[in-house]
Amino acid sequence: MTAGRKHGRSAPPTTTTVRSADWDGRELTQETYHRVLFVDVDMTELTNTGCVFEECTFSSVRFNVSVHEDAMFLNCTFSRCSFFDTTFKGCKLTGSMFDGCSYGLLKVEGGDWSFTGLPGADLRGSAFHGVRLREADLTGARLEKAEVLRSDLSGAWLSGADLTGCDLRGSDLSDLDPSTVTLKKAIIDSFQATVVATALGFDVRA
Repeated sequence: MTAGRKHGRSAPPTTTTVRSADWDGRELTQETYHRVLFVDVDMTELTNTGCVFEECTFSSVRFNVSVHEDAMFLNCTFSRCSFFDTTFKGCKLTGSMFDGCSYGLLKVEGGDWSFTGLPGADLRGSAFHGVRLREADLTGARLEKAEVLRSDLSGAWLSGADLTGCDLRGSDLSDLDPSTVTLKKAIIDSFQATVVATALGFDVRA
């Protein structure tokens, strides 16, 4: 399985299609899907435990109030999907791309979201706790009053992101350029304050 494709790369071709299906409330366990196109599928309140979706495309799929645990979405594409109150626990989404999706109350606990593409995503009020977001594309993302706690943001693309009131405590901000983001009232710890001050050119001394 690949580590993740470069940002902006086109979605891989799909070979089978699931269209307008009602998966509301379904329980999926240890199932595998490869290069499947899901179109207008209702996955509301679905429970997904340990399933693998590789190079799949989800178009106008409703993931609302669904729970995904120890699952994999590898190099997948999500277009115009809704993730209201969706929970991902210990999931791997490396290389997956999101376009035109909605995310109200999205909760991500642990897992690996490295190389994901979330440019311009409206993630206001979302929660990412202990998530690996290395080299994730968060260009122009809206993270006002979100929680990005104890997460690895090394190499993440944050240019133009709005972090107003965002709780960033414990996260790796070593690659953050404060001059390219909005940080008003963002919450950081004392170590991060030193990192940010150094990035702004301050000579920090004890």
